[in-house]
Amino acid sequence: MSPRGKREGPSLFAAARLDHDAPRPLADKLRPTKLADVVGQDHLLGPDGALRRMLDTRTLGSLIFWGPPGTGKTTVARLLAEATDLHFEQISAIFSGVADLKKVFDAARARRETGKGTLLFVDEIHRFNRAQQDSFLPVMEDGTIVLVGATTENPSFELNAPLLSRARVLVFKPLDAAAIERLLSRAEAIEGRALPLDAEARASLMRMADGDGRAALTLAEEIWRAARKGETFDAAKLQEVVQRRAPIYDKAQDSHYNLISALHKSVRGSDPDAALYYLCRMLDAGEDPLYIARRVVRMAVEDIGLADPQALVICNAAKETYDFLGSPEGELAIAQAVIYVATAPKSNAAYKAYGAAMAAAKGGGSLLPPKHILNAPTRLMKAEGYGTGYDYDHDAPDAFSGQDYFPEALGRQQFYDPPERGFEREIRKRLEYWAKLRKERNT
Repeated sequence: MSPRGKREGPSLFAAARLDHDAPRPLADKLRPTKLADVVGQDHLLGPDGALRRMLDTRTLGSLIFWGPPGTGKTTVARLLAEATDLHFEQISAIFSGVADLKKVFDAARARRETGKGTLLFVDEIHRFNRAQQDSFLPVMEDGTIVLVGATTENPSFELNAPLLSRARVLVFKPLDAAAIERLLSRAEAIEGRALPLDAEARASLMRMADGDGRAALTLAEEIWRAARKGETFDAAKLQEVVQRRAPIYDKAQDSHYNLISALHKSVRGSDPDAALYYLCRMLDAGEDPLYIARRVVRMAVEDIGLADPQALVICNAAKETYDFLGSPEGELAIAQAVIYVATAPKSNAAYKAYGAAMAAAKGGGSLLPPKHILNAPTRLMKAEGYGTGYDYDHDAPDAFSGQDYFPEALGRQQFYDPPERGFEREIRKRLEYWAKLRKERNT
């Protein structure tokens, strides 16, 4: 009691009423209370889904939920605990350490002695280091916990093998347009009002959400806050009122590698339109244009090679142009290079030849080249036969002597086999002509 005989602060009843009436984000209001209300994951929760089959047996094994943000990973974990009568415990790998894990494990052991199991949900589990991940193994094996880990990153790269061998990986998909439409309809029902958007703007909002249900509901809240009475937004006004949500893209993680892979394979597949699309996806997400330019140079040497020798020249020129001009003009040079390599004739003959030659070089040991092609700067080397019998090609007919240049112990090899495409058609004709001359002059 205060000196005046009055209780400081609100009463317990007032505090409870404030808590009940406190504003809640729309995403929290719409959080599903049963698994049937979860949208967009029918491959897991539908009649033949992996989780539905587990629930039919009323048992759960440890699981890893892999998927982008806002797809329901946390909600599904909580509802699984309820459906299987397990105590739900949640921690985040960002804020937890070994000491926190020990407390959670000890509490789970004590709970188990009373006959109650524990579902431990670990958000961002990939943030734990390997030693921390190993600490889960004993409590998973003896049944102290059922682990459900959530990650936005590829578990194959981010989680260690022992943990993965004890858990099943389930993939959560980004929400499609139909799933986001269901969320928006529910939001309109619970708010008792329609979103002030025309059809084009509503479709634009769903694209902005980028498969993230939480983001879709957050954008809906912003729209309701911004709209004046009787106002309806078109797509252009929506862009102005609600700033465009940045694409989900981490330059050090999966999205980065997925998109550069898609760009490379589109070029290799001679599809300039798809290649430009993935180029623009990466640039729009903030990727370093010089990183892309370097990869396009690699495409020129790996997938075009000598089928079009100009490809490498143009790709290097694009990199230099970006260095000289910067953004945004320099990015056009990279786009031009992407179109060039996508439409160029394709050949990996030089790439394969290099790999085969390297394998022969590593596997053959330190073989001495034939003595006739070695210089003989000393009398001893001359006495050993170095340089003896060498034919100067420019003195031979057609400037071609037909000599053998491989080590005697290795014998003649063929690594480079150019296809009859692009400029390599001409190279193939030359090689066939020289092979014919070699055969004639060595018989």
